[in-house]
Amino acid sequence: MSDAAQPTAAEVRAAAEAVKTALDRHLAAVERRTGEDDPTVYEAFNELAAAAEVYDELLYDRYDEVTPFEIPGAEDSLPPYEGPEEPNALSVLIRRDYAVAEPQRLMAQAQRVEAADDEGAGAEVAGTVHGALGILFGEFEADEIASRHKEFGLEEGDSTLWVLAAEEPAEPGEWLETPFDQVDPGRVVCRFDVSSVFDGLDDDGDDGDEDLVDDIEDEELEPLDADR
Repeated sequence: MSDAAQPTAAEVRAAAEAVKTALDRHLAAVERRTGEDDPTVYEAFNELAAAAEVYDELLYDRYDEVTPFEIPGAEDSLPPYEGPEEPNALSVLIRRDYAVAEPQRLMAQAQRVEAADDEGAGAEVAGTVHGALGILFGEFEADEIASRHKEFGLEEGDSTLWVLAAEEPAEPGEWLETPFDQVDPGRVVCRFDVSSVFDGLDDDGDDGDEDLVDDIEDEELEPLDADR
């Protein structure tokens, strides 16, 4: 870039001020949020992302410096939609990552499921982490695991949901052996991502999860559904 086309120092400073303003607006929106899908928070996030991108570009053009911030977006990783205009079928692909934060809680819950099962295999299976995972994910639906993950000793990681359009439904059993091998990004209608990259800190600023781990032995386990 020529010197004549370079942004001025004043323009870079103005972009930096715009980032500060957008950051304040984003924090205020988060503090006043009315739910997980509050549109005000979503709008403030996009404004902050746009302001940060402008500042990053001007900073680089003027001073050959970069910021340490990177805001991922679905549009950066997916090609333009090339699927049917009027889809007759769809596929929903979901990935959720968890960390086994409290193995003892996980195994205790699995043992309770086994104890309630007339044909239970006993504590040998539920007494291992991989065995307990198999029991709980076999007993509860994935959405219920997601909503009760802390109860099962799990800690949420990143997650993503992709909605893919198709012209016709797949034949029964057609893709069961390789369910994720033939994903066409060009057929993705929309996707929803959840990551700590977006959140930074918890909304309430509470970092008391370590205390929860310390007190787990003294805490009574929440009841499981008796008919499961």
